[in-house]
Amino acid sequence: MFIAGTALFVFSSLACAMASSRGMLLGARALQGFGGAILSPATLSILTSSFKEGPERNRALGTWGAMGALGASSGALLGGFLTQGLGWPAIFAVNVPIGLFVIFYGLQVIPASQASEGKRHFDVAGAVLVTTSLMLVTFAIVRTDTLGWASLGVLAPLLAGIALGLAFLFVEARIAAVPLVRLGIFRTGQLRIANGVVILLYAAFFPVWFFLTLYMQQVLHYDAIETGLLFLPMTLSIFAASKLAPRLLARFAARRVITTGMLTATLGMGLLTGVAPHAGYLTTVLPGATLAALGMGLSLVPATIVAMQGLAPSESGLGSGLLNTSRLIGGALGLAILSTIADAQTRHDVAGGFAGSLTSGFDLAFAVGAGFCLAGAALAGLLLRSAPRSEVLAAPAEEPLVEVESEREALAA
Repeated sequence: MFIAGTALFVFSSLACAMASSRGMLLGARALQGFGGAILSPATLSILTSSFKEGPERNRALGTWGAMGALGASSGALLGGFLTQGLGWPAIFAVNVPIGLFVIFYGLQVIPASQASEGKRHFDVAGAVLVTTSLMLVTFAIVRTDTLGWASLGVLAPLLAGIALGLAFLFVEARIAAVPLVRLGIFRTGQLRIANGVVILLYAAFFPVWFFLTLYMQQVLHYDAIETGLLFLPMTLSIFAASKLAPRLLARFAARRVITTGMLTATLGMGLLTGVAPHAGYLTTVLPGATLAALGMGLSLVPATIVAMQGLAPSESGLGSGLLNTSRLIGGALGLAILSTIADAQTRHDVAGGFAGSLTSGFDLAFAVGAGFCLAGAALAGLLLRSAPRSEVLAAPAEEPLVEVESEREALAA
């Protein structure tokens, strides 16, 4: 599945780069979404089934989180160079050689897993219901800025999306022979809370890239390359925090690490509410964005580890799929909600003749994002239970000492 997802992503990226019309570009982007939807959860499933639970898996997941953060944020920098130097098709064409390398190398290093025995099933009804439900809810939220919450154009898709969501739950519980999502997995409290934290984290943090890009280019007047370079502190902060998180988990309970991370992100988002037409990058954007990035790295990796703990190998795919779905749902709904709120505030201020109308919309969006992070901190702090420390959570830093001691004993013998 990992190789197939990568191959589809490579093909669709090439189609995007060669697109000669808007329709072709949108269609190729949709194929990219399919490829990414196969590829992303497969990476997490491979890691959880290849490394035993404990420090080894925690370090692997820490690296996974760091690489994801590095890829997402460095894309802003590389995208700036590519678009200004070679044109927009280059941001898609660059995926082709990278993807081909991943396929070639992946076939050599990723161990083949044994296919499940017996007849295979795919829950088409469940997949269609849940996808359509999320699309309609997101579509309804986006339309509120022009139609208002009470309009039929908003209420109709919103209620239809909710109804389809309920129908999805009924199909999964009563009808599907092999459900897309086995609802019994949600009896695991740790998994429920961890996914809730991830939804709130991405609902707050994913729009940050969007709003800060607009702010730095449209208000502070940096070009694409300069904006990408100014994102580097965020990149390094997420990378460092993601690598540090497994070590913190070895010494402190996951509840304390995740809560601290979400509170750090809350503080960072709060500082970003100070963006204004005459505010500078160093005084407002840098401290706020850096703290928010640190908070994300400290929260995402522990939440991922908690969500995957205790799952049987046969459910690693389902667990990773749920976690990635939570991440994407949070990002999509968060961007829809916060951009709608920001746009409504900007329209209101423009009508009132306020000079800083654009940044006032950003400020309100960051304030709501800070509320999402605070809610995530409360969710983790109040409901996430603290697992007792055990040998599987021994500090990674101690392992080299054990190896040295073993070598000494061998030499003495």
